[in-house]
Amino acid sequence: MTDPALQLEGAAVRFGARTLWSDVSISLERGEFLAVLGPNGAGKSTFLKVLLGLQRLSAGTAQVLGKPVRRGSHRVGYIPQHHQLELETPLRARDLVALGLEGHKYGLPWVSHKARARIDDLLDQVGARDYAQRPVGVLSGGEQQRLRAAQALAGNPGLLLCDEPLHSLDLNHQRAITELIRRQAVDRGAAVVFVTHEINPVIEHVDRVLYFARGAHRVGTVQEVMRSEVLSELYQSPVEVIEHKGRLVVMGEHSEGTHHD
Repeated sequence: MTDPALQLEGAAVRFGARTLWSDVSISLERGEFLAVLGPNGAGKSTFLKVLLGLQRLSAGTAQVLGKPVRRGSHRVGYIPQHHQLELETPLRARDLVALGLEGHKYGLPWVSHKARARIDDLLDQVGARDYAQRPVGVLSGGEQQRLRAAQALAGNPGLLLCDEPLHSLDLNHQRAITELIRRQAVDRGAAVVFVTHEINPVIEHVDRVLYFARGAHRVGTVQEVMRSEVLSELYQSPVEVIEHKGRLVVMGEHSEGTHHD
């Protein structure tokens, strides 16, 4: 029997007297797409840090691909939040993608024909072939973020962690990146954990939602979690969820008219 892509049992993170979240128990199968939602400061990025081995649990256990979480696993891909690379960064766009290949962690040695073909394919899929030879520092934020997605997928990870990867992308490229990530999960048997402040661009791909708010959480399908009574209970104040033209609109003191974290 195949091990789950990730499994948390009774997981909690505390900082001093403050409990960020607690009693999180979830098992994510390979091929599943989990959206992680909630307001700023609720612990979404910390959840990813736990899975990356960068944040210790205060209680409970966490396993990734059948083994205890450890730092630097090549079986875990990661797309970070966007930050603009320095203008002087001495890498071409395709070099940045090449760094995602196993065996290229400490520099850019000779790349095999097979690896070059993989890099070219990923550049095509994220719409980056036209600027593959350009220095990464001169590229726009959206162009750099597409390269980070390609880099994270290059090594065919079993678990892909995404920290708001659609930031700085226009609607067309949001769709292209999300569909690429979804194919990675379904076609290659990987699972995806996708932190986002806006569920609508990914809603058609989501299998389950993990929603953090005020130290509590809920796990379930979009239909089970994104409901007025569920979010009102989480926020401990009235929240209304409305479906309008295929989009979810969350109305309440914690929202801004659409679903934001």
